[in-house]
Amino acid sequence: MPVLQTLKLTGENETLKRQALKHYFNQTWARYESLFELIKHDHAYYLKAEPLRHPLIFYFGHTATFYINKLKLGKYLEERVNDHFESMFAIGVDEMSWDDLNETHYQWPTVAEVKDYRDKVNRVVNQLIDTMPISLPITQDSPAWVILMGIEHERIHLETSSVIIRQLPLEEVSQSTHWPECQDHGAIDANQLIAVAGKKITLGKKEQDETYGWDNEYGNKSFKVADFKASKYLVSNQEYLSFVEAGGYQSPEFWNEEGRAWLAYTQAQMPRFWRRYDGKWWQRNLTSEIPLPLNWPVEVNQLEAKAFCYWKAHQTQSNIRLLTEAEWYILREKIQTDAPDWQEVPGNISLAYYASSCPVNRFKHNEFYDIVGNVWQWTETAIDGFNGFAVHPLYDDFSTPTFDGKHNLIKGGSWISTGNEAIAASRYAFRRHFYQHAGFRYVESLQNPEQMAEVNVYETDELISQYLEFHYGAQYFGVPNFCVNGVQQALNEIQLEHTAKALDIGCSVGRASFELAKVFDHVDGIDFSARFIQQAYALTEQGEKRYTIRTEGDLQEFKSASLTKLGYQEEAKKVNFMQGDACNLKPIYTGYDLVYASNLIDRLNDPKQFLTSIGKRINQGGYLVIASPYTWLEDYTPKEKWLGGIKVKGENFTTLDGLTETLIGQFELVAVKEIPFVIRETKRKFQHSLSEMTIWRKR
Repeated sequence: MPVLQTLKLTGENETLKRQALKHYFNQTWARYESLFELIKHDHAYYLKAEPLRHPLIFYFGHTATFYINKLKLGKYLEERVNDHFESMFAIGVDEMSWDDLNETHYQWPTVAEVKDYRDKVNRVVNQLIDTMPISLPITQDSPAWVILMGIEHERIHLETSSVIIRQLPLEEVSQSTHWPECQDHGAIDANQLIAVAGKKITLGKKEQDETYGWDNEYGNKSFKVADFKASKYLVSNQEYLSFVEAGGYQSPEFWNEEGRAWLAYTQAQMPRFWRRYDGKWWQRNLTSEIPLPLNWPVEVNQLEAKAFCYWKAHQTQSNIRLLTEAEWYILREKIQTDAPDWQEVPGNISLAYYASSCPVNRFKHNEFYDIVGNVWQWTETAIDGFNGFAVHPLYDDFSTPTFDGKHNLIKGGSWISTGNEAIAASRYAFRRHFYQHAGFRYVESLQNPEQMAEVNVYETDELISQYLEFHYGAQYFGVPNFCVNGVQQALNEIQLEHTAKALDIGCSVGRASFELAKVFDHVDGIDFSARFIQQAYALTEQGEKRYTIRTEGDLQEFKSASLTKLGYQEEAKKVNFMQGDACNLKPIYTGYDLVYASNLIDRLNDPKQFLTSIGKRINQGGYLVIASPYTWLEDYTPKEKWLGGIKVKGENFTTLDGLTETLIGQFELVAVKEIPFVIRETKRKFQHSLSEMTIWRKR
């Protein structure tokens, strides 16, 4: 099988790099299609093999659609290939809850129609690679980066689609020499714990790294890891069978609250890919069913892995748990090289050996086995952005929807993890009830995983606390809450004919969105800052957000915002928070009866572009509310793009003048008001400002 390793961004020769990029694209494309050739009958493309995902026909079209949508968004393509497909195949349902099944009926196209569409996209992308400008190194603002984004995205779905194919009825798939299964089955020696020295470790991919990275990989975060012991092998089917036969699935004391709820709902009795016939154990692989290979790694979700660890801890009377991301990286240092510099692939990864798992004692890394490859390793660590996290503008929702405390990292890759998935810096996370080709290794440690991260105070953290207090905290100097007062003042001035949909653009940490939800049936809250959106989203999910604000020096005051205390429990169900760029919103954000843009206009790179485009998203007779203190700064907006606060032909030209000049063709001015606000910096230092609110009605 060809080894599918990622492409280096560096090089000396643009022509050779273009050829390498084209080869990487076509190699990935062909491998993805060869996976779908394992499906015998077209009707199997439409089966819901995995209840939490679309049928396979969606994923067959999705990876091609991704190229067109991202290239169109980046203005690298003028024409679409198929508008209908590029809408239908755009967004999956991979992050649903286990008890929230999507029963929507889709009118899917035929397999032949999707194959024809894929062929057309392939030609478009190949032509673009041949003709686009390319310079080295490839950077995030390069069209080559978008091609790499599409390639690495397809490689992710190579793996996730294989998990779905693994759940199709066996009679719907055929075996292939292009997808060879390991034939080594048997027993395995008992696992054992090996001591590992702890250390301080800093994680995060650097901007100058030579390989493509997803947004969550960049930045940095330091951890102080105590000494620990880690299992020599991944947990094998043989070792996990002891837990099953001991009644582990019938013993709620070994499962956490989430695990017990999942057990009650699914009635699971064994791992998803195990079978029990005539008193014997079997395992379903990609295209076959074989007697349970005891020496292969078990494949489970995070809830099952955690339950095993609780059981193992009880059995051994020791502190057994899953490893953390930082502990895995300490193990990873035992492998000195990284893809794509592997001369010999050091594990069952990158499709270098098998299209299945293999014995857990096959690939040795010093005293450990399978530090990379075979199956992913579930961790204790919920994914979050590192310090300095920033989204890529062409894929703003790759990571941020997973920063909710419900998605745990998997590390190390599996046999089908290729490209970016196989590099050391990769960070992929799934809901804890999800299945991938994932298993686990366990550690013994007295250290609480949540206390490993070093606590550092960064300006962004302090800024978030200031805004949480600004939105949800106390009132100061008799000035009413700016978010609440602003929304109320705006609504008092307008006559709403419809209240179906509102947009809070530049929503920050979300208070105005909740206020708007008192009146509107649905509210989209959008902000460019992923960190701000995380706070708002966490509040809707958890009902409470705790934060500290500085009193003086190093002294802090502990505070919390509670949806219950604020009376927003019902409103929270109507609000959708999402990261986004006000000057480059996705097409789905349209049809609004009101757009509320508070303290935003003077923080945009191109405020006039925002104003001219936002009108198209507002219904006729709908309203645009703009509030701002007009603190124009070249740090945010080039001076030639300021709306006002400048001299024009020797005369003063205010921002209200600029707003009127820009909007008067589409809108009529309804009202102008002054809204005061106070931002607390410390116990004795405050910013007291006035925001001018202008209210416009679309003609």
